[in-house]
Amino acid sequence: MIGFSKYIDFVPVIGRVMLSAIFLTSGLGKIVAWDASLGYVASAGIALPSGLLLGAAVLTEVVGGAMVLLGFQARLAALALALFSVVTGVLFHNYWALADAQAAYIQQIMFWKNIAMAGGFLQVVAFGAGPFALDNSEPAEVDHRVAA
Repeated sequence: MIGFSKYIDFVPVIGRVMLSAIFLTSGLGKIVAWDASLGYVASAGIALPSGLLLGAAVLTEVVGGAMVLLGFQARLAALALALFSVVTGVLFHNYWALADAQAAYIQQIMFWKNIAMAGGFLQVVAFGAGPFALDNSEPAEVDHRVAA
């Protein structure tokens, strides 16, 4: 750990970049491949309109990912993405319901990846965005005096 402390301020921003990357790329990928993404959402058999679910997912991933990345309202965004990760893990990576062992194994990995991401986001909820975040920027001072 010798010498590590001088770089510690960079660790939270690196973590935010890493956590947000999958959500930003996934959300933008869903936009680019809307029809394929719509088919995937429909295949889950959820009793809500697939277009609505996909739109909500894209909004959550892109806006939430950007907020975490920039450290803007990071705790709120991280909480939303933690919940999103758990819910999508349960609904879309339900390996326990699959008969095919290979498919179940892949979905098990995907499920636990979602749970691990939720854990990372809960760290942001608990400890904040850290340095180099918009949450920590000072508001500009405004002169409220009335000109004579």
